[in-house]
Amino acid sequence: MLNSNFILILLGNVILGSALPMLILLGVLSGAWLAPMGWLATAPPSISMLAGIAVASPLSLFMGRYGRRMGFLLGAGAQISGAGLAVVALVMQNFILLCLAHAALGCALICVNYFRFAAAEAVSEAQRPQAISFTLASGLVAALIGPELFSWSKDALAPTPLAGAYATIALLGVLGALPVLGLRMRPVEQPVQTTPQFAKLREIVAQNPKVLVAIGVAALSQAIMVLLMTPTPLAMIGCDFVEDQAADVIRWHVVAMFAPGFVSGALIKRFGAERVAISGLALILFSALVALSGVELMNFYSALIVLGVGWNFGFVSGTYMLQSALSARDAPLVQGANDTLLAISATTASLLSGALYAGIGWLGLAAFSLPLSLLFCFILLRANRRTMV
Repeated sequence: MLNSNFILILLGNVILGSALPMLILLGVLSGAWLAPMGWLATAPPSISMLAGIAVASPLSLFMGRYGRRMGFLLGAGAQISGAGLAVVALVMQNFILLCLAHAALGCALICVNYFRFAAAEAVSEAQRPQAISFTLASGLVAALIGPELFSWSKDALAPTPLAGAYATIALLGVLGALPVLGLRMRPVEQPVQTTPQFAKLREIVAQNPKVLVAIGVAALSQAIMVLLMTPTPLAMIGCDFVEDQAADVIRWHVVAMFAPGFVSGALIKRFGAERVAISGLALILFSALVALSGVELMNFYSALIVLGVGWNFGFVSGTYMLQSALSARDAPLVQGANDTLLAISATTASLLSGALYAGIGWLGLAAFSLPLSLLFCFILLRANRRTMV
């Protein structure tokens, strides 16, 4: 599995992905500082996700035509420009500019998501579960580095708060482009499409309903995770915890998101992706129960750690199920649709989380997520049973 392309993919994923835990914190904290109304505090991260919706499918088709290398370089450029614009927005105290900056950063983040598909393409078919899970596991390094970089750099451009952290994200974009430049992966030759893309996508799903189940697994895991994760820093500060404590909780949440990647691929090979996916949704449900049990520091740590593990099981399983169900020629179209739906689910959850937190508070938000998790588990079980018939 250790070929040069795979190693470069891991390096690019670690460096560019280190922006993710920083942006989890920066999005809501900078939004809360500049937003004209309290309920708009989660607008910057929500706009990042909306941008992901807009570019996910075109970006996948772009990579299918021009190769992963060009696509990842495009993402690195979006990270550099978006982070630079965010610095300007904070200096000028301009909320609109901040939102535009997060739109560019959202394009960069959605691009990083495609490293998992590139990793699967860089190895043999038998090694794909481990390649996908190890690529996500490489995000563990990003999870450890990102919050440290945030704490170290957030006041580096004082007196403007948080601007130094955005400048660091721009630097990560420059550094992350270096391993990407070394990639040598040929794009899969794409047939001339005589059928409109939506009609072709509908045809693929109709012929292989497992594709829809795979997309649903990842999308449901993503939605509930974002619903609980996005307002966590605001909830902790509202409970009289400090920014560094919120950063540490997010650090361990992101660790829990990626560290199980060292074993989730092996679990999929042994027990099957469907069982691992259902286990992931069950863990997400349990994390909501932990969050509902109190607002002590340990409650936040425990809930976010369990949430991260549940997301990993669901997301890795869904990715592997999708990759296994597709031919190489169908992959760019369906992968783009998959990540578009992931972005839609995450954006909806992010916007909803801001409104719910402002209206019913952290405990109310946790209570709201319980029946939602149960409903999603039921939907997954029914959909999976139908595909097995």
